[in-house]
Order: sequence, then C-alpha cells, then structure tokens
Amino acid sequence: MNKAMVIDDSRPVRMILTRMLTELGYEVSQAGNGREALDLVEQTEGTPSLILVDWNMPEMNGLEFIRHFRAQQRFSRVPLIMVTTETEIGHVQLALEAGANEYVMKPFTKEAVLEKIQMMSQQG
Repeated sequence: MNKAMVIDDSRPVRMILTRMLTELGYEVSQAGNGREALDLVEQTEGTPSLILVDWNMPEMNGLEFIRHFRAQQRFSRVPLIMVTTETEIGHVQLALEAGANEYVMKPFTKEAVLEKIQMMSQQG
C-alpha cells in the first residue's frame, strides 16, 4: 500500500486531506509541524510515496521541512506538494526551488489536489 503523509498544524485540514488520500488508497500518517514530521519519517519503516505539507506552522514551517527533507538523498525523489494560503508568486518559487514538486493554494478543492497528484504520478 502507498504511504502518504499530511503535515499541517490545522487538524481539520489534516482530516480533509487524510480522507481524500485514504479514498485514493493511501495509508496516511499525520504531523502537526515539520519537526514532528521529520521525527515521524525517521521512526517509520519505509519511505512515504507522497507528502502534502503546509507552509505556515509552528516549530518548523513547511519550507524548512522541505529543505531538511530534500537534504537527505534517500528522500530526493519523494513527491511533495505544498498546500498553503501563501499565494504570492515569490512563495511559489521559493517552495519549488526548495524541492516541492507542486503547489496547491488554500482553500483547495478535492479536484485540485487530485489533479496535482495525478500530474506527478504521470511525471514519475
């Protein structure tokens, strides 16, 4: 089974994204911030096949998470989607340069998230 991780400090957003991914057949783990997510990745067997991460979170934000995560060679090819309220083109550019594969702006639709996941699976 494909494993996905949802990283967001908003519990309702985590629940919505988890439901979507579960319907797609993913086994989903959740983290409330980037630090918690890095710890979870280290403790979990196997590598996630997809990560959705928010930008604005306490302790370690999404951009910092992406930079730390991508710095590890074994995670260089894990598809990563930034899901955030940050809508400025400069933020999109920063996220993509840091290693995000796609960018979804909140509020999002199920279709928008699914479209990004499908686009990435066709590229990979």
